[in-house]
Amino acid sequence: MSDKKTCPVCGKPEAEKYTPFCSKRCADVDLSRWLGGVYRIPTDEPPDGGGWPPDGEEDE
Repeated sequence: MSDKKTCPVCGKPEAEKYTPFCSKRCADVDLSRWLGGVYRIPTDEPPDGGGWPPDGEEDE
């Protein structure tokens, strides 16, 4: 079994400075994917606006 870790974006060997990535570029690509919604956590709940009650239906 190899102890060499690879970059999750491009597969090159990781660089200690940018762990777990090989470069700042790959770290930025990964961040962009997160911010752009590429990575998602699956759910069975339908999208409903974030779970907040609609306007006018707050608990009093």
